[in-house]
Amino acid sequence: MILVRVPGTLQLATLPRALAIVATLLLPGMASWAGEPATVADLKPIAASYSAAMDKGLSLNGSARRTLEQQPDGTWKYEFNVDSFIANIRESVHFQWEAGRVVPLEYRYRLDGLIVRDRSRALNFNWPAESMSGSYDGDGFTVPLASKALDPLGFQLQLRQDLKAGKREMAYTVADEDDFEEDRFAVIGEESQSTPFGDLETVKVEKVREADSKRETLMWFAPELDYLLVRLIQVEPDGSRYEVRLEDADLTD
Repeated sequence: MILVRVPGTLQLATLPRALAIVATLLLPGMASWAGEPATVADLKPIAASYSAAMDKGLSLNGSARRTLEQQPDGTWKYEFNVDSFIANIRESVHFQWEAGRVVPLEYRYRLDGLIVRDRSRALNFNWPAESMSGSYDGDGFTVPLASKALDPLGFQLQLRQDLKAGKREMAYTVADEDDFEEDRFAVIGEESQSTPFGDLETVKVEKVREADSKRETLMWFAPELDYLLVRLIQVEPDGSRYEVRLEDADLTD
């Protein structure tokens, strides 16, 4: 178990965004590629714990853990869970791994807590029919399924796998509720970062935004840890700063 600490005095309206950042470690989305990876990177089980901090906001203590496990039928399950006295988050995707690509089957998300509004999302992928059905806080929908689409959790795994495959620029078509938008990421350098495993060389990635955007997202992935995310920083337009750091990890060969 790790502690997720967000010190300060946060307005309650900001809390869902803070929880979402902690819950995703990246921005949520659904994706398709600007190009195929040069090589296919192997998928391996992982278990990782993270701590988080916010420079201003309501104190948030709890545990955050992310796991990736292969199922008996050969499919995979990717989960992220947060437990705290304020709110609990349960997020998961059941998917197939095909030729270096996450092919989602079912995605589930639930947020509940004492002082936050309960939220739920569900996505079901019907690849033969090329449609996606689901619900957002109880409201159902069915929309055409974009080619190579990903769920809000699986796209984060795809980003990591694309980095392992040697890609330097990634473009994803991201689903927001029942719609899609484009997210772009780019490698901007290499830096040494302090981790529980010592100082490690990392690949630094930024989310590409419009030139006048006041929001910034930076991520550091460690090749020595199979390109696991070891640090994330997000700066919001109001100046709020969120930081996520790796606390522990178990990488299965």
